[in-house]
Amino acid sequence: MTRGVLDKETGISEDNIAKFLAYAPNVNAIWLITGAGKMLLSDINVNSAQQVNEPQANYNEDNKVFKLRTDRNVKQQSIPLYNIEASAGIVQLFKDGNENEPIDYIKVPNLPKCDGAVYITGDSMYPLLKSGDIVMYKTVNNINDSLFFGEMYLVSLDVDGDEFISVKWLHKSEHGDDYIRLVSENRHHSPKDVKLKHVRAMALVKGSIRINSMF
Repeated sequence: MTRGVLDKETGISEDNIAKFLAYAPNVNAIWLITGAGKMLLSDINVNSAQQVNEPQANYNEDNKVFKLRTDRNVKQQSIPLYNIEASAGIVQLFKDGNENEPIDYIKVPNLPKCDGAVYITGDSMYPLLKSGDIVMYKTVNNINDSLFFGEMYLVSLDVDGDEFISVKWLHKSEHGDDYIRLVSENRHHSPKDVKLKHVRAMALVKGSIRINSMF
């Protein structure tokens, strides 16, 4: 890996984290991403409460999936696909829960448990995601205590009273714990530090679907 992998502004990418963990599986992923806990999994008592409560990571080279240890794959599930505009944004979508009428259902075998799926717009995550792709998500109920830095999130921000929705990588901010840094995959979009109090809703992106041909 080159020196640029550890760039202070952009942070290490999910792909490089996954490669590192595949090369060194005894390294604690939470320590690698956040600096918290023990560096090596062998230093963690398998019977301790820390082992039970602290999510670890597992990288599947065949499926190119970077999973948290807390993920529990569901052999078969029907994930509701929602229209964000019809739901008046993801804040209202998450608030109403099962009261929203999905436009369809998606079935993906062996995917971690998801609460729903939505179409995305914009090019901030291109080429990883592009406008029209579907992302499947798990709602974050406690934004202050349930965030995993280095993961991809569906984010709703309050911008002068309006809801701004985007998909971003979540990084720690140099401005302190009251801020988070939202980073785009598209390098033409600059990272942005935002106050947590301006975050209206968040969901962890668990998977994505791209349609490459309409015929």
